[in-house]
Amino acid sequence: MYEAVLAAELEKRGLTVVRQQAMPVVYETVKLEIGFRADLVVNGKVVVEIKSVEEIAVVHKKQLLTYLKLTGKRLGLLINFNTALIKNGIVRIVNQLEE
Repeated sequence: MYEAVLAAELEKRGLTVVRQQAMPVVYETVKLEIGFRADLVVNGKVVVEIKSVEEIAVVHKKQLLTYLKLTGKRLGLLINFNTALIKNGIVRIVNQLEE
């Protein structure tokens, strides 16, 4: 449900949104055509993972970072809809961020 609402809102703002996009995974000589499905991919650049959990856990952040690494994308958003203020439920994850 949250996925559809968010996708519709982003599309109203002129962004291209693909829901449940199948992402291939390649490891050495093994290729899986559908390694995982990204909840949303915005403008072909940003992977958005949607949750509705009590609290964002480290495993959720690592899951999104893994998705970014496997797809070669740089930016991901982890959005938890189970918060009083949505801005408190958004975590930005960057692949290959130099610290």
